[in-house]
Amino acid sequence: MLSERRLEVLRAIVQDYVGTEEPVGSKALTERHRLGVSPATIRNDMAVLEDEGYIAQPHTSAGRIPTDKGYRLFVDKLAGVKPLSSPERRAIQNFLEGAVDLDDVVGRTVRLLAQLTRQVAVVQYPSLTRSTVRHVELLSLAPARLTLVLITDTGRVEQRMIDCPAPFGEVALADLRARLNSRVVGRRFADVPRLVQDLPDSFDAEDRATVSTVLATLLENLVEETEERLLIGGTANLTRFGHDFPLMIRPVLEALEEHVVLLKLLGEAGQPGMTVRIGHENAHEGLASTSVVAVGYGSGDEAVAKLGVVGPTRMDYPGTMGAVRAVARYVGQILAES
Repeated sequence: MLSERRLEVLRAIVQDYVGTEEPVGSKALTERHRLGVSPATIRNDMAVLEDEGYIAQPHTSAGRIPTDKGYRLFVDKLAGVKPLSSPERRAIQNFLEGAVDLDDVVGRTVRLLAQLTRQVAVVQYPSLTRSTVRHVELLSLAPARLTLVLITDTGRVEQRMIDCPAPFGEVALADLRARLNSRVVGRRFADVPRLVQDLPDSFDAEDRATVSTVLATLLENLVEETEERLLIGGTANLTRFGHDFPLMIRPVLEALEEHVVLLKLLGEAGQPGMTVRIGHENAHEGLASTSVVAVGYGSGDEAVAKLGVVGPTRMDYPGTMGAVRAVARYVGQILAES
């Protein structure tokens, strides 16, 4: 275990390196921070931190920079979450409240996160399996053609065309709409298959095939295909950090284009807590020089999706964590009120 003083030295090194972008020497630490000890003692503390892998010497300069291990200790033990100011919170609320639908909410959230943190912002659409059904609408387009519209509690709207195996009258359609909504409204998507499995049996024989087709469309297309939607923004912010990526920025950009990689980075949607992955903790090789700060958001106690940012490991962790958490909270409130 590191002593309190050495933890303070590590905290000072991280803060100075993030702020100045320059390797930090013992003389600078003595001048900038009230550590209460001599430069010689600080040099000794830095030698111990280096031996234990928390800081490293990037080249022949006298200064040191934090390693992934050093940033991890900083985030876990030394960094609080920096709260946003009242004007910042009001600006977030006003900007997000102007959204007209879920796509607009997600789009505004991405732009807002990218602007607040000056990193790459990633926002996952609310997961259908963790949402509840607000309403299912069925509309007749032709005797054997329907439109199915699904509305979730998070404001998500999904629409599908259905070609029926036989003509389906307005009376039967109204009956199906009423029975379907009576079973699924207010229920979680994970429960919907069980709730509707015997619904076709309650219809006349000539209508059962169409009812089964409607239910198959609801369950297969809507639940399975749309789980992995996300939006990314602020990629141009990475160009400000060219020197933070020791090889090239291209592997980072290529990794960010792979949505499956991003979904893994954000983590399980059902975990509402803050997650911070630093450097080589990210499994994807192209992201070994980045950090990811993510948190769940939702309209209730349970998270329905994740949002977060990707940036260099030389990141203002307290400020980034505060911004990500605040935006997630406001998005959750808007979804709850929608």
